[in-house]
Amino acid sequence: MPQPLPPTDTATAYTVQELHGLEQMLAQHPLILQLNPGMGLPRYKELLQHMLPNGYRMVAAFNGADHCVGLSGFWISAKLYSGKYLEPDNFVVDAAHRSAGVGKLLSDWMLQEAQRHRCDTVMLDAYVTNAAAHRFYFREGFHVKSFHFFKSL
Repeated sequence: MPQPLPPTDTATAYTVQELHGLEQMLAQHPLILQLNPGMGLPRYKELLQHMLPNGYRMVAAFNGADHCVGLSGFWISAKLYSGKYLEPDNFVVDAAHRSAGVGKLLSDWMLQEAQRHRCDTVMLDAYVTNAAAHRFYFREGFHVKSFHFFKSL
């Protein structure tokens, strides 16, 4: 189990913990809607039911006992071009808590988890229209390695 992050001003305001199971993840649907406004609860549940058996996990930041203010799903896997990797998925911070260090706390937690699992890389996709996310990831030391092509069926 990952160790708690060392206390900082931000860490005292927020706690970070891994969510376990479908019900805990479904409870975060309102926050998922901030990143994916068209993602209805039935579709969110359907996708999680496909993803969880394939190793999908989720970490969340809380302000108080049960108020989730940020979260990210993630996977640990391997690809030939990247080696073993941790991939954040649907990283979102509540609009009212942005620029308060929540994203950094979640990112640092996932980096520690990647190191604990001896990953070679952390890689992710960010919507091309999400300039704020691009700035955040560049500030965190990420760089653009490739294009992610997408074709709807």
